[in-house]
Amino acid sequence: MTDWDPHRYRRFETERTQPAVDLLSRVRRKTAKLVVDLGCGPGNSTELLAARFPEAEIIGIDTSPAMIETAQARLPHCRFAVADLAAWRPETPPDVIFANAVLQWLPDHAALLPRLMAHLPAAGTLAIQMPDNLGAPSHSLMRSVASQGPWADRLAPAAADRTILPPLDDYYDLLIRHAETVDVWRTTYHHPLASAAAIVDWVRSTGLRPFLNRLDPAEQEEFLKRYQASLEEAYPARADGLRLLGFERVFMVATRVG
Repeated sequence: MTDWDPHRYRRFETERTQPAVDLLSRVRRKTAKLVVDLGCGPGNSTELLAARFPEAEIIGIDTSPAMIETAQARLPHCRFAVADLAAWRPETPPDVIFANAVLQWLPDHAALLPRLMAHLPAAGTLAIQMPDNLGAPSHSLMRSVASQGPWADRLAPAAADRTILPPLDDYYDLLIRHAETVDVWRTTYHHPLASAAAIVDWVRSTGLRPFLNRLDPAEQEEFLKRYQASLEEAYPARADGLRLLGFERVFMVATRVG
C-alpha cells in the first residue's frame, strides 16, 4: 500500500483537528511526564498535546514515514517514530496515551483496548477518538461503486479494511473493567464543503485509500468519476450552495485505577 499523503491530509486540517481538541478537553489530568500520540499523522494532534502538557516528553507514533517526517519538521522539540501500531509497546509507561482517528484501522478492540490500558501507570489516561461513519453515504457509496465496476473482485477486500464499530455501551463495559472512570460520547460534525469534488478530496486521503491503492491510474480516474457522481445526489447543495458532509465520531476517555 502506498504511503499516506500529508499534504492532501492537511487540506482540511482545521476540521480534522477539531475532534482532537474536543477529546483533549475531556482529559482531566493537569500534568504529565510522558505523553504518547498514537497515529500522530502530520503532528496536528501532537501539537495540541505539547501545548497542554508543556513539561512532558511528547512522543508521536505513526505507521507512515511521510507523516512522521512532516510531524518532526513541524515539532522539532518532540520525538517521533515509525512503528506498527498493532504491535506497539512503550519503553516507559506513559501518563497519557492519545489515539485520535487511528484505532478504527486496527482489529480486535476487545483485546487491543485492555492492552493499551495495561501500558498505563496508576491514574494514567487513555483517550480515543474514532470515526464511526461507515454507514454514511460518503462511505457506503465507496463500497457501492467498488462492487459494481470491473474492479469488483479486486476491491472486495478493501471494504473489509474497516469494520463497523461496536456500540458505545460495549466500549464502556470493556474499559470499565480496567479503569476507575470511563467517559464515552458521540458527536456528529457537519462540515460545509464547496462541492462533491471537495468531499472526494476529503476522503481521498483516508477512507478511499484502500480502494484506490488497488487500482491503476486509469482505473482510479474512472472510480473517482463514478464515486463523485454518486455524491452529487447524496449531498445536495444547501441554501448557500455548499454541501454538508456529516461525519460521526465516537470518543472515550478512561482513567486507570490509581
